[in-house]
Amino acid sequence: MSQQETKDMAKHFYRASAADFMKIPGSPIAYSASDEIRLLFEHGLLSDFVDTRLGMATADNSRFLRLWHEVSQRSCFLYANSRDEAQGSMKRWFPYQKGGDFRKWYGNNDYFVNWENDGYEIQNFRDEVSGKVRSHNYNLDYIFSRGVTWNALTSGKTSARISENAIFDNAGSSLFVRHGVTEETVMAMINSKVMLEVFPLISPTLNYQPGDLSKLPAFFPQKLQEALKPVVSSAIAIEKLDWDSYENSWNFVHSPLLDSSVFYPEIASSYSALRSHWLKAIKEMRRLEQEINSLFIDSYGLKNELTPEIPLDEVSLTCNPDYRYGSKLTFEEKEARLQSDTLAELMSYAIGCMMGRYSLDKPGLILASQGETLHDYLQQVPSPRFAPDDDAILPLTDQEWFADDATNRFREFVRVVWGGEYLQENLDFVAESLCLHAIKPKRGESALDTIRRYLSTQFFKDHLRTYKKRPIYWLFSSGKHKAFECLVYLHRYNEGTLARMRTEYVIPLSAKLNAYAEKLEQDKEASTSAAETKRLEKEIATLHKQQAELAEFDEKLRHYADQRISLDLDDGVKVNYGKFGDLLAEVKTVTGQK
Repeated sequence: MSQQETKDMAKHFYRASAADFMKIPGSPIAYSASDEIRLLFEHGLLSDFVDTRLGMATADNSRFLRLWHEVSQRSCFLYANSRDEAQGSMKRWFPYQKGGDFRKWYGNNDYFVNWENDGYEIQNFRDEVSGKVRSHNYNLDYIFSRGVTWNALTSGKTSARISENAIFDNAGSSLFVRHGVTEETVMAMINSKVMLEVFPLISPTLNYQPGDLSKLPAFFPQKLQEALKPVVSSAIAIEKLDWDSYENSWNFVHSPLLDSSVFYPEIASSYSALRSHWLKAIKEMRRLEQEINSLFIDSYGLKNELTPEIPLDEVSLTCNPDYRYGSKLTFEEKEARLQSDTLAELMSYAIGCMMGRYSLDKPGLILASQGETLHDYLQQVPSPRFAPDDDAILPLTDQEWFADDATNRFREFVRVVWGGEYLQENLDFVAESLCLHAIKPKRGESALDTIRRYLSTQFFKDHLRTYKKRPIYWLFSSGKHKAFECLVYLHRYNEGTLARMRTEYVIPLSAKLNAYAEKLEQDKEASTSAAETKRLEKEIATLHKQQAELAEFDEKLRHYADQRISLDLDDGVKVNYGKFGDLLAEVKTVTGQK
């Protein structure tokens, strides 16, 4: 090897002292770590300030876990502070931290766990062969305590949130503070850019277990804690408001388009004001996070190593299109999709009002427990501005066969909320927004027809995505020709629902289709235009297929209606959805059965 080759090779080598690596717990071979980063470990470790605990392994999540919206709210308890309080509540379902997506400061409150009677069933869940208890890691001394939870499995960035009144999973493990440090301070450290540099040194596999977090370098001068307090408090408040603005939060009140601070008679103006409000929140959230980064960078002596700036897609607000949709779309594409999604979410809220899940006159959930009725609704909202459907059966037909179908009810919802003066302009804006992303535009189509097409073809797909394949509005469908489809609200279903669906909708629709077919035949006979005759023949052929489909659906519906099927919401959507054969749409998607 020549002298020049030796010099060139030397450029690719880094000489480090083995003693330097020993400063990092576990002594990983961390070539990329600077002297300043390695020195941090000499000041102390996070284990000096907190207890990290691996979360529970249920051994059968499908048995013991539910998404929070699946079960009766009457059987849930959200605010237990201790095991005794939880047991005394006599409730079955309690919040369960399970990690979830990358989201800092607040959110990812998706799951409930069956902890009835102090978790008797789960603590005594045994293997049928060996008789040994299968579940483990209950951490009974820590459950329901205030702590910090984080995402164990990440794509390179972890995120931490305060955990309260909850039990925690091994994918959402938690830590509990001691020695005069606050949960907010530790959460801020984990979410900071400093830890983004350190985490890979501790766990190169990006699987952040409690033992990994305990090895993080940590020291918390009082001056740092005091400076962090108002900043972190503001960050949590913004994230909580954002999380609660969507139906996936159990604290959801109404569509943000109805907030008084952004409300105008024209929905377009409401959306414009809301978008401006969101931009301010995103900007402020980014500023707060960069201030937190600065505080840690300064306190940890890393000014020469790191800058406080963060990319926009790390501002984990749902209203932030860069976070929500990623970096692959153009600015214009993200803006179009955000507008389309926001108006689709307005329609979902409107469906909720039609079902009685929500009300314009009372915040939060109204009917959200098993078998509740219109009478239960009127007990809470005696004089509603927008009354819910009396049977929670909403037709989604591609033509107007019923005066109370979802399309007509949505039109009435818009009129009640925004008034009649700008009703057509508001319907136009909704339709135009849906065509930005949710559905493709169709030339010559009226706004109401566009809304009807969205409800008929796309709403349930969006609903499945929002509710993570555990829908609460179930789509009963006659088949691919869409002769008849309707939504039924799970929490208002009863043993007579299918019989009512048949007598009030399916049988009358059959008569309407027959009458319409006769009219089309008469029109065809009277037609003097070849083009018109061909169009009518095509429509008649489609109608005959729908008639045949509806007749077959009616027979199956009668069979299931006679069985008077009952549901137990504690069994979860996956089990209950499979009780109706192929009367329902997307059965494989929901149940997972082939």
